[in-house]
Amino acid sequence: MAIYVIGGGLAGCEAAYQLAKRNIQVRLVEMKPEHYTPAHHSQDLGELVCSNSLKSEDPETGSGLLKAEMRRLGSLLVECAEATRVPAGGALAVDRTAFAALVTQRIDAMPPIKRITKEIHTLSEIADLDDCDGIVVATGPLTSEPLAQDIASMLGLTRLSFYDAAAPLVYAESIDPDKSFRAARYGKGTADYINCPMTKEEYTVFYDALISGACADVKDFDEKCVYEGCMPVEVMARRGSDTLRYGPLKPVGLRHPETGESYYAVVQLRQDNTEGTLYNIVGFQTRLKFGEQKRIFGLIPALANAEYARYGVMHRNTYLQSPGILTATYEVTASVNPFKCPVFFAGQITGVEGYMESASSGLLAGLNAWARVTGRKPIFLPASTMMGALSAYVASYGGGDFQPMGANFGILSSQKVSEIRGLRDKKLRKTLLSQHALETLGEVMDKRPDCFTLEG
Repeated sequence: MAIYVIGGGLAGCEAAYQLAKRNIQVRLVEMKPEHYTPAHHSQDLGELVCSNSLKSEDPETGSGLLKAEMRRLGSLLVECAEATRVPAGGALAVDRTAFAALVTQRIDAMPPIKRITKEIHTLSEIADLDDCDGIVVATGPLTSEPLAQDIASMLGLTRLSFYDAAAPLVYAESIDPDKSFRAARYGKGTADYINCPMTKEEYTVFYDALISGACADVKDFDEKCVYEGCMPVEVMARRGSDTLRYGPLKPVGLRHPETGESYYAVVQLRQDNTEGTLYNIVGFQTRLKFGEQKRIFGLIPALANAEYARYGVMHRNTYLQSPGILTATYEVTASVNPFKCPVFFAGQITGVEGYMESASSGLLAGLNAWARVTGRKPIFLPASTMMGALSAYVASYGGGDFQPMGANFGILSSQKVSEIRGLRDKKLRKTLLSQHALETLGEVMDKRPDCFTLEG
């Protein structure tokens, strides 16, 4: 019995580790050092590419809660990060070289794991092997083109490579209700959008900051033509001061429902999740640095104190349109899996965003691959936990534009979570949401000791 894990990044290493801890033979297939993606340079596993920060450790933040849950579940990546940390205030940052070296050392020290250096072009290369009892695909956002095409064909998708253009998401509770209003354009239909108006003076200040804002460095493999349909808002703005006012900030037909006042420009926010806790800034896909997004978009009066669940990004990405294709265990649904063995996906290819988010999906996929091949029930984590909320988002996001998501309190969901959200004290809300998540995770672990109480 062997599980093949394709990809030696964070998700693949975490999945392989969880399987090996449970005495499953693992074949960890990684194309380095024979082949490298444009972003990778080290021969080691678990290479961090863009940053050495793994975000906040504070359990009263989404990223901190995620690491707390992973720590309780015995995450290899959290252990390695804590062992190679460098000073970073309240964040967990690591020495990237030391981190990758330690991940590699830990993986190579596990007898059940056999490393195979090979570039995979089709999943059938693995599924057809006599000893293959399951597959975990963890090939990351730079999955090679042949394999991406094969996966897309297998899952009935027209494509797998996207030029990722995600607008920022803000928490609904952080939008100033006194400087925004709900209304439908021309009064037609229901008032589903939150409208954030600006005077000419306010727009001018915002516009000048936007066209001069600092953008993130663009890597060679991201130097693509920018499609007109997903043009960065700052690029659009540079075409002229009125371009946005005839585009995503068009004020025509939007009047205040009580005063009848009209405006020079209006930014619209669209609900992004069923619970109504997250709102998308319509048309604001951007390459601005994260700090610049907060500063510049904060010049929109209603967003002066906005808190962000996700900043806008534009880069090459490869991920599944996972809802309906993957379950909340990260397994491919039986209806689209052409192989006899179960197939799981893990990492950013599933639609989670971030280093630790990728590792967490690998952890849960590894647990469930083990459960499947040993005849156990699937391991579902409730959506009131951060890991469960991420897997639920991947499996069942109901919006019209599925985009990668990182850990944030806005995606947590349960009756108890809704009750906590009703509290007025923001700090207390975050404390209670975190406590509830960890208590819920503890209850799940207590009910399945055979899955979680392991030595070594």
